[in-house]
Amino acid sequence: MADYTLPRSERLRSLKAIRRLFGEGHSGFVYPFRYVWIADRRAGEAEGRGIEAMFSVPKKFHKRANKRNLLKRRTREAYRLNREALSQAVAEKDVTLDIAFVYSTKECHSHKTITNALQRILEQVCEHL
Repeated sequence: MADYTLPRSERLRSLKAIRRLFGEGHSGFVYPFRYVWIADRRAGEAEGRGIEAMFSVPKKFHKRANKRNLLKRRTREAYRLNREALSQAVAEKDVTLDIAFVYSTKECHSHKTITNALQRILEQVCEHL
């Protein structure tokens, strides 16, 4: 059975890694998300890293914290439930992947819309690995 948790070790937290991701990463847009990703060959020290993800909903578009939290929660859930293909692709290619999802619209979309967008993003990233 697949593991659908999102532990802290799979979240992108390092400020250095985040700066590098947004500075050097590849980006794309699938409504309602802008996404940025960067893949590296595995080195000895990054043996267990795999995928690290970051989720962001800018205050510029959603002033209320409860809306931002709702959208981040929906995004994390959609990612957790659909990341299996991406995990397999990363393991096959023997790379580490950092990816950021930035919610980029003023509308508050349903779980279904967010899930469909995340699935398309993950497929596109898998193709470009």
